[in-house]
Amino acid sequence: MRVIAGTHKGRNLKSPSWDGLRPTSDRLRETLFNVLAPRIQGATVLDMFAGTGALGIEALSRGAVHATFVDSDRRAQALIAANLAGRGLGDGYAIIRASSGRAVEQLRNSPSFAPFDIVLLDPPYDHPAAEALTGVDALVAPDGLVVFEHAKRAPVPDSVGRLTLTRDLVSGDSALAFYACPL
Repeated sequence: MRVIAGTHKGRNLKSPSWDGLRPTSDRLRETLFNVLAPRIQGATVLDMFAGTGALGIEALSRGAVHATFVDSDRRAQALIAANLAGRGLGDGYAIIRASSGRAVEQLRNSPSFAPFDIVLLDPPYDHPAAEALTGVDALVAPDGLVVFEHAKRAPVPDSVGRLTLTRDLVSGDSALAFYACPL
């Protein structure tokens, strides 16, 4: 696993040493960031169910100004921290330990909360889409974007809160559901 493009292109990322974590493949990440390219420069990004941190790190490498990583597993948090270490990313990130539902509440109640331009969700494929997306619209800036990675066989809702499905891009056994948040 490596950073695909940007200032950290080609740098290796550490993979999990335990079962149960499914990092987004390099190929799917490349597809995702090709779609996000016009939005990424100067964006603030939330990487929920962050796992290795590969999505948020890719965003930072490509010009995002800040990435917040959320994962409930301490091992994943340590892995994210290790992947961020030595990358010269400065203070452009934060790591939060919380489950997805708790993270929405925790982020919204933070005194420094500002909505995110891009929210990336990569939950386990057996995690219900509607559950993972619930409340996320409260974290997205007007005209922001939410990207939900899921198994292509699993349906996703057409809308959740203020979010409306605009595109579902299939790549292999995975799919990326793009949700827009209106102005």
